[in-house]
Amino acid sequence: MRRLYFLAPDTPTARAIVDDLLRARITWRHIHVLANHSVTLEALPQASLLQSSDVVHALERGVAFGGATGALLGLVALAFPPAELAIAGGAVVMLTLAGAGFGAWTASMIGVNEPNAHLERFREAIRAGQLLVMADVPGSREHEIEQLITQHVPRADLEGAEPTTPIFP
Repeated sequence: MRRLYFLAPDTPTARAIVDDLLRARITWRHIHVLANHSVTLEALPQASLLQSSDVVHALERGVAFGGATGALLGLVALAFPPAELAIAGGAVVMLTLAGAGFGAWTASMIGVNEPNAHLERFREAIRAGQLLVMADVPGSREHEIEQLITQHVPRADLEGAEPTTPIFP
């Protein structure tokens, strides 16, 4: 799956893009529309926090840093056991998992309030009133979908695709 980005100048254009995507058998849950607060998205699939915030990227970093910190603490405790306690490898694993869980929780709490870094290039257009339509399509159908949208909705601006599959559709 690849995420395609289309900028629509107004709501009817965005609705036409979404209709074309649905006719091309792209499911509703794979289409996301992001706009500023003054634009109404009554019949369009609104982007959730997973698409509009940096929570996914923050979660990945939190798991990595928290797990590494927990593993390091576990290894230190294994090498220098406190107060004559017998610490085995299970404690290292538990501290690693606890650190990863704590890191994931704290980082996701921070990331939910940060804007999605992948969408930075669209911020000005969204502030100006345009709508960003994101569609997760199979890589084999990417060019077909691009051509379909540009033929039927000439006012839509194709803004490229992400090089990798999004973690959460």
